[in-house]
Amino acid sequence: MELLRIRRYVGHEEIINAIDISKRGEELLISASDDGTIGIWDPRTKNAVDHIETDFPITAVAVSEAGNEIYSGGIDNDIKVWDLRKKAVVYSMLGHNDTVTGLRVSPDSQSLLSYSHDSTAKTWDIRPFAPTERHIRTFDGAQMGIEKNLIRASWDKAGKKIAVGAGDGTVVIWSNDNGKLLYKLPGHKGTVNCAEFTPNDEPIILSASSDRRMLLGELR
Repeated sequence: MELLRIRRYVGHEEIINAIDISKRGEELLISASDDGTIGIWDPRTKNAVDHIETDFPITAVAVSEAGNEIYSGGIDNDIKVWDLRKKAVVYSMLGHNDTVTGLRVSPDSQSLLSYSHDSTAKTWDIRPFAPTERHIRTFDGAQMGIEKNLIRASWDKAGKKIAVGAGDGTVVIWSNDNGKLLYKLPGHKGTVNCAEFTPNDEPIILSASSDRRMLLGELR
C-alpha cells in the first residue's frame, strides 16, 4: 500500500523530537524541537500558528485533554506546564535527574506519565487543584542503555498499566496502582524506543526498536 503525504509543516529550525494532538475542542498539533521551541499548529495550514520559546531543547511534549495546557520536558530535567493562551509556565514538576524523554497524559486525564534518561518512569497529579507536591509514584527497572535514545512511555486503555522501552531490548510494564513490575518482555536486539498498548481490551503491546523491527507481544 502506497502512503501519500497530505501536508508538510514548516517552522522549526532543528530536529523535531515529539508531537501530540489535542483530544477535544480546537484541533491543534503541538511539536517539540531541539531549537528550544514548542510549535503550535493548525493542522489545516502548513505554517505554525505560534511558538513558545524556551531556554533549552525540548525532547518531550503532551497536551491536556481540554487543550488548555501543554506539558514539556527537556534537557534541563524539569517538566513544565504551560498555559497555552498566556504562553507562560503555570508550574513545574521536579524529580527527574536527567533528560525527560517521554510524556503521556493518562486515559482519565488525571495523571501525567514521564520517562527519563535517569532510567525511571514517574507519574504526576495534574488535576487543577492538586496538592503542591504532585509526584505520585516512581517506577524503576528499565535500563536506559548506552544509546541514550528518546524512549517513550505509554498507558493501557484503562490506565492500570504503564509501559516503556528499555536499552536492553525489552519492554518493561508496571502496575500503575502499586508500582509492581509485571512484565519484562524480551525479543529485540536493540534499544526499544517505544511501546504501545493496543487501543482495545486485548492484552497486546506493539514495540519498535533501533534494530529496525516492530514486534507484537501478548501479556499472559
